[in-house]
Amino acid sequence: MHSAPPPPGSPGELAVDGVPMPARIGAIATIAFGIMLAVLDASIVNVALPTLAGELQVSAAASIWIVTAYQLIITMTLLPLASLGDIIGYRKVYLAGLLLFTVMSIGCALSDSLVGLTLSRLLQGLGAAALMSVNTALVRLIYPKHRLGRGMGLNALVVSVAAAAGPTVAAGILAVASWQWLFAINVPLGLLAIVLGLKYLPGNCGAENHRFDKVSALLNALTFGLFFIGLNGLAHHQPLWLSLLALAATLLIGLFFVRRQLSRPFPLLPVDLLRIPVFALSIATSIASFCAQMLAMVSVPFYLQRHMGLSEIDTGLLLTPWPIATLLLAPIAGRLIERFHAGLLGAIGLAVFAVGLFGLAALPAQPSYLAICLCMFISGAGFGLFQSPNNHTIISAAPRHRSGGASGMLGTARLVGQTTGRPWWPWPSISFLPAAPMPA
Repeated sequence: MHSAPPPPGSPGELAVDGVPMPARIGAIATIAFGIMLAVLDASIVNVALPTLAGELQVSAAASIWIVTAYQLIITMTLLPLASLGDIIGYRKVYLAGLLLFTVMSIGCALSDSLVGLTLSRLLQGLGAAALMSVNTALVRLIYPKHRLGRGMGLNALVVSVAAAAGPTVAAGILAVASWQWLFAINVPLGLLAIVLGLKYLPGNCGAENHRFDKVSALLNALTFGLFFIGLNGLAHHQPLWLSLLALAATLLIGLFFVRRQLSRPFPLLPVDLLRIPVFALSIATSIASFCAQMLAMVSVPFYLQRHMGLSEIDTGLLLTPWPIATLLLAPIAGRLIERFHAGLLGAIGLAVFAVGLFGLAALPAQPSYLAICLCMFISGAGFGLFQSPNNHTIISAAPRHRSGGASGMLGTARLVGQTTGRPWWPWPSISFLPAAPMPA
């Protein structure tokens, strides 16, 4: 006697063409909450570093590890966790990541030393990496094929707005509460996401006949970890020889890593997917776009405060048009994919993004607030119009059973772009913005 099939949207169901409504709302809400928390926590602590250094009685240089530990572990484990999702199922990896992230948020809030907080941030980052590694693979399971663009648009919207809103959210929390609430606020949202995920996230069978490649996972961690450490060392003026040694080791270990992947039937680094021209092109453009975004988001505040003499509040207001434009355009782009070719939309978005960045570079020494806001809005609009179609192309170009690998590559492209886009040169010797006299 055959058993009855699992109900739609249940954990045991293999979502062939999306989760039916209204379960789809609960599933995508789980993804939105999880990825928002993971991305937000990458930048929310930056504003509180001076406070943390004072209360924990450590130097400013030492307090940087509170941020670095989180970013470093994500960079090192994103692709291995994506591969694990392909093997055991995306739902399991995502829910485990949510649980670990939520528990370690409590650990961060209760920490009373730099060592304790840094260790908690490491484990919190591991949970965040699990969320980031399979979130777009789950979006592919949640939405029907003809509605996938909407899911990609929503996902791009949450990632972009969360990344841009981190400092603002942190400032709001610190204005009314202690630094511990930067982490404690994650707990109720994380618990809500876990409850929704247990009920609504779809399951997939995975490829349990494949074994997890531990050697490749180690090589991946060393390659991306040393790359991050090398550039981070340049950014924080560590000895030049040490940073160059880390980057040289990155190149050497990376060569062994890639060679191993070429011989694997189920590679952790999906080099087989990179043989698909449209996939490789979309990954490359994603890296370039996030690199350009990070350059702008770091350089513009310095320009506004150091060269134009504006306050932090004025700077924050002038930066706001970028996330607002992304907020407006990303979901629209997701719907337009259903009517127009994703490549055409992405190309238009990149062109608009480039126009906005060139506008920032061409600003006069003392530009008007309107001109700054206009350039920021155009940049954000182009960024939002590009991300949704590009992410859709990346996920759709991969075979369905390799969605985890494609999702991991998408997240890795974002991290690599943001890491390389940081000002690792000695500020302000290089800048894409015009020089302006310091105010008297």
